Amino acid sequence: MTATSPTGVRGIRRRVAVSGTQELVSVSHRWHSVISVVAPTAPSVDLVHWVGTNRSRVEALLGERGAVLFRGFPVSDAEDFHAVVKSWSPELLNYTYGSTPRSRADVAGVYTSTEYPADQTIPQHNEMAYARIWPTHLWFYCHRAAVAGGATPLADSRRVAARLDRSLLDEFARRGVRYVRNYGTGFDLSWQQAFETGDRAEVEALCRAQGIEFTWYGDDQLRTSQICQAVIRHPVTGAELWFNQAHLFHTSALPAEVSAELLDGDPADIPRQVYFGDGEPIEDAVLDEVRAAFDAETVREPWQEGDVLLIDNMLVSHGRDPYEGPRRVLVAMTDEHNGSQNECTGE
Repeated sequence: MTATSPTGVRGIRRRVAVSGTQELVSVSHRWHSVISVVAPTAPSVDLVHWVGTNRSRVEALLGERGAVLFRGFPVSDAEDFHAVVKSWSPELLNYTYGSTPRSRADVAGVYTSTEYPADQTIPQHNEMAYARIWPTHLWFYCHRAAVAGGATPLADSRRVAARLDRSLLDEFARRGVRYVRNYGTGFDLSWQQAFETGDRAEVEALCRAQGIEFTWYGDDQLRTSQICQAVIRHPVTGAELWFNQAHLFHTSALPAEVSAELLDGDPADIPRQVYFGDGEPIEDAVLDEVRAAFDAETVREPWQEGDVLLIDNMLVSHGRDPYEGPRRVLVAMTDEHNGSQNECTGE
């Protein structure tokens, strides 16, 4: 993230940071308590420098609220965004074993947000909660805000869990969730897209490393099955969190006519389905209760161009509102968390 010197040579940018005893930023909180807004007190404040030297302060805000919105800093392109993220963590994570279509940006470790049609809603979810390894932190950058709509709504995973009936929460925590995916059906991602490789050996190695059962069948199709956590404790705060994507992978998330058609056909044609960890089905009504809890806790802050949003991926879920006009939001992921050793993975 850079600022252009008024007397500098055209095309050459330099970084500037305010020094001295002046407080470099102001911090405010939205009424819903999910987002803390950090804004510069002068136009020359360098977000790269500030983030790199104030990690403990940002982590405190994340632990309390779940999300931090950096607004008003001179972040103008993907390279600036990449520099901000790198100041927090030198290693940006790949989107291997992804579940939605997205593209790599021109900068390593930076991706486009999920590439679904503009008129569709992306429901609330914690990134890669369908896996045993996931990013701790998600970074979003608004390069271009939509003309209308297009917010990235958030929901507090602590409050979602608290809204659910205790017996439901306990049952999911005890039994875990099994995700079954069929790649190459023509309805969803190909295995090459999901695993970011065309090499079957690489896919098999990743599956073995992450405890994913796999079967090759047909001409070029792949079926995977994995039992994962449904409820976790936050590794820092200890808070109980709803952390899975059962409500997204289940066929009840699809339009009724599409769900009925898939369920009446060959199970191998269902691109994704979810069960309890023991393989027993999950009733539609149970997941309707989960969706209602997310809906009740969802809040939104409209994007402004140049915004950088950091969220704790365990404490806060995210989604996307429909929108009009061009929209470009980039994403990066950092700080890999391996939940295999301390979260429920089913019976």
